[in-house]
Amino acid sequence: METVILAVVIAVVVLGAISGLVVSGRKKKQLPPSPPAAPKPSVTAPPAEPQVGEEAETPRDEERRTIEEVTLPTAEAPAAEAPVAEPEAPAAPAVEVPEPTAGRLVRLRARLSRSQNTLGKGLLTLLSREHLDEETWEEIEDTLLTADVGVAPTQELVERLRERVKVLGTRTPEGLRALLREELLTLIGTDADRSVHTANGIGNGGDEIPGVVLVVGVNGTGKTTTTGKLARVLVADGKSVVLGAADTFRAAAADQLQTWGERVGARTVRGPEGGDPASIAFDAVKEGIAESADVVLIDTAGRLHTKTGLMDELGKVKRVVEKHGPVGEVLLVLDATTGQNGLVQARVFAEVVDITGVVLTKLDGTAKGGIIVAVQRELGVPVKLVGLGEGADDLAPFEPEAFVDALID
Repeated sequence: METVILAVVIAVVVLGAISGLVVSGRKKKQLPPSPPAAPKPSVTAPPAEPQVGEEAETPRDEERRTIEEVTLPTAEAPAAEAPVAEPEAPAAPAVEVPEPTAGRLVRLRARLSRSQNTLGKGLLTLLSREHLDEETWEEIEDTLLTADVGVAPTQELVERLRERVKVLGTRTPEGLRALLREELLTLIGTDADRSVHTANGIGNGGDEIPGVVLVVGVNGTGKTTTTGKLARVLVADGKSVVLGAADTFRAAAADQLQTWGERVGARTVRGPEGGDPASIAFDAVKEGIAESADVVLIDTAGRLHTKTGLMDELGKVKRVVEKHGPVGEVLLVLDATTGQNGLVQARVFAEVVDITGVVLTKLDGTAKGGIIVAVQRELGVPVKLVGLGEGADDLAPFEPEAFVDALID
């Protein structure tokens, strides 16, 4: 028995020794050295949040409020937003003050005389010859015909000049100049009423309405531009104007007329491109009545493809406008550079509407000033305005005396 116990003890001791050796062997194996730790940045840590109970005060004996006594904090009113600035509207174009019309033709006299030297100076040179034989008189006649005076007026003028030179026997330059001036004035006429009739009329309802002026003519003669310049003439004379853009068949005609109107503060009544011209003319007069304007200027279409179409169109415009009241003036715009072709146009328009006056444009660019005489003879109406350049104020009331003086200056 004792032997068994002893054997067990020895086995236990042996196992313990073996376990100690194994453990000590493992301890002898060293791990590889770890890399040195990077130095930690010195950061000041924020103070630790107080934990529950650390700073608790000793409870005081106070009366507790009921839930009805507790009020919510008042919400602060939101800060008022700054008003958003609206974009500025584009500035209206400055309204121009047109040049006064009184004496305007005199101020443009130099421009006129330069273009008409062939007529005036040519006649004076011929009349100053020592011997006025038949050949000289034929040259005088050719000079007048070249200036588009017309056959009948030319013959009349030559006959009177021959008679007066023979009877009076005047041969001095001053005498010849005075003689020629007198005869040219007789030929052009000084007694005609050359004012543009813009007086207020009496409407069909018995009320006063603005003066109505229709501007007619072939496209290309400067009709729309002349209408705009005429508005400046009337504004310069102290009248208020409404423009009617009834030329709806030509691209940009309404824009062009509106630009002219804006420059002098005149309103333009317009419609869609290709719209009814008579309707626009009617609305323009209606607007003129509403604004108590002095004058309504209506720019009409200038197509001349057929006389029938033109007659129907212009006739309708005039009839519709006359539902408001009478038309005071119908002005025909002619290009002076077209010469005798302008007379053909004049005849057609005269058959369509009752022309009351003529506006001759581009008179500064031609030596055919005699067209004034021919047109007046053809239509039986006076030339009332002449265009002497491209400037805004180059449309002038026609003054026979200033015109003749420019011819022979």
